[in-house]
Amino acid sequence: MNDIDAWVWWLVGAAALGIPLVVTAMPEFGMLAVGAVAAAVAAGLGLGAVAQVLVFIVVSVALIAVVRPIAIRHSRQRPRLATGVDALKGKQAVVLERVDGSGGRIKLAGEIWSARSLDRDRAYDVGQEVDVVDIEGATAIVI
Repeated sequence: MNDIDAWVWWLVGAAALGIPLVVTAMPEFGMLAVGAVAAAVAAGLGLGAVAQVLVFIVVSVALIAVVRPIAIRHSRQRPRLATGVDALKGKQAVVLERVDGSGGRIKLAGEIWSARSLDRDRAYDVGQEVDVVDIEGATAIVI
């Protein structure tokens, strides 16, 4: 160990922590790797072994304490751009065949969809505009 500088060992440790980051997709390993790089910088500046370990611990814990909650909150947010059937909810459609609680046809986003009314007692006649409130399978639920 005397032949290799401490900063090299810290960089080897950072690379070793990067492997499980890629394999397991656990960002905590990346934060520990950044802590190891910070300790390598401390070693390169000539700080002692105790200071290097403290830098590693402080940087790693700070990243885990600050970045991890932000990343978790961000991963739980719904995408702002709705795609697929989610993009059709709230759109207007035109009734092509009478729509009631048992079925019918509408033209939605340039395509013909089967549809049924949300209120089973309500019916919509040909030419009326309706709002899509949900999609169940291949059937639009309209009001």
